[in-house]
Amino acid sequence: MEKHPVEIQIEKADKAIVAEDFDTLVNIYTENAVLVIEPGRTVQGREAIRKAFEAIAKYFTNGLQVKQNGMTILESGDTALVLANTMVSAPNLPETERKAVYVFNKTQNGTWLCSIDNSYGHDII
Repeated sequence: MEKHPVEIQIEKADKAIVAEDFDTLVNIYTENAVLVIEPGRTVQGREAIRKAFEAIAKYFTNGLQVKQNGMTILESGDTALVLANTMVSAPNLPETERKAVYVFNKTQNGTWLCSIDNSYGHDII
């Protein structure tokens, strides 16, 4: 079965996070995207997201690992809701599964970009 373009974008983002390739990473987000850094703390916009991921990499001693362990994509027109089991680990963090929620929007040229990145899912409530 062929992968959904959103799943491909998420895989690309995960690889960019692990490689600390922040140029590639920020271009997977919309201009005004929102990133949940931790429950109660968000940033908005590509530049703020880049700075957040740079700080996150440093916090996790440049060893952050991110991968997906299953996801469902619900698509309606130019919007996709992603429910994912996101696995996160680092030298100072044992592997943890997060019930992530992401929102992607399709651009006019057909590229899917992330507009909401909430790897904590309902834990932010």
